[in-house]
Amino acid sequence: MPLEEDVRAALARVVDPSRGADILTSGQVKGLVVREGAVSFVIEVDASRASAMEPLRAAAEAAVKAVEGVASVSAILTAHAEAGQARVAPKAPVPDLGLKDFTPKRPAPEKPGPLPGVRHVVAIASGKGGVGKSTVSANLAVALAARGLRVGLLDADVYGPSQPRMLGVSGRPSSVGNIILPLRNHGVTVMSLGFMVEEEEAIVWRGPMLMGALQQMLGQVQWGTLDVLLVDLPPGTGDVQMTLCQKTEVAGAVVVSTPQDIALIDAKKGIDMFRRMETPILGIVENMAAFVCDGCGKVHHPFGHGGARAEAERIGVPFLGEVPLYLAIRTAGDGGAPVVAAKPEGEEARPFWAIADGLIATLEARA
Repeated sequence: MPLEEDVRAALARVVDPSRGADILTSGQVKGLVVREGAVSFVIEVDASRASAMEPLRAAAEAAVKAVEGVASVSAILTAHAEAGQARVAPKAPVPDLGLKDFTPKRPAPEKPGPLPGVRHVVAIASGKGGVGKSTVSANLAVALAARGLRVGLLDADVYGPSQPRMLGVSGRPSSVGNIILPLRNHGVTVMSLGFMVEEEEAIVWRGPMLMGALQQMLGQVQWGTLDVLLVDLPPGTGDVQMTLCQKTEVAGAVVVSTPQDIALIDAKKGIDMFRRMETPILGIVENMAAFVCDGCGKVHHPFGHGGARAEAERIGVPFLGEVPLYLAIRTAGDGGAPVVAAKPEGEEARPFWAIADGLIATLEARA
């Protein structure tokens, strides 16, 4: 791979002054991908120096741009804690109070700022993986765009970025200076870490690196003017969710769950986390709600039924709708055209249109 060798040689000439070594041999360059003239990579720096490292990122980007055969460059700066900084030993033993006596403290409040040009930032979340959150996100984004809204979709599910495949977007984002230019398909502006790595390549990053990448994808991507930016979050209640809510003004969260009790238990934890972060719950979606047998036409409920609706009623938030198990939803997503785009008039798309209309009504009522 001559071009990749030339890119590596260029990066080997970029020296980090604080280390006195080049960023390639010191191991600071991660996830280098060179494909058809498009180059992307991550520069890992210590968290204590992150704010002063933008000149280093710019120098690396300029060095690679100067390589013959390179058409575009996307360089992302991420930070990690230095060895020994990740944990601090307590000054005194912590008494065992027992779980029943333990009341988790509310995270320290930070005043989040709005994202320039974006009217509503909406988090799409789930308490656990495998409930179809990314499928709901992709179809909801396309449905909102078809309703006339200017829509962006940030794939922040960093451990399993699936939106490039679901939305049929390929290639690498280009950049102008330190501004990343996102890609677009089905009327939706899209950004994902999946654009930066090969589809089969795992993203093995520490929490601070994930948080740094999320902030860059929010603040250094040219989103333009949007009515709604959907953020497809990873499952659970971790660093990415907290960073989004603490650093960005979020209009609210949509929580996706299947009807089964084990999924609802985790969904409730996600709802509790957003409430602790003072982020409104805009609604709950029950995915995989039913299955209609092709042979007999009978409706089956393999994961139970009605649990998400009951939880929405219990906590007093909108229930945005049920999405049955349809083969077309899966095949359309695997093929790069969400079912709302592939079969907009079909029965399979109808639940997503209802969810989109419900979300629009909720956002308008809150506005």
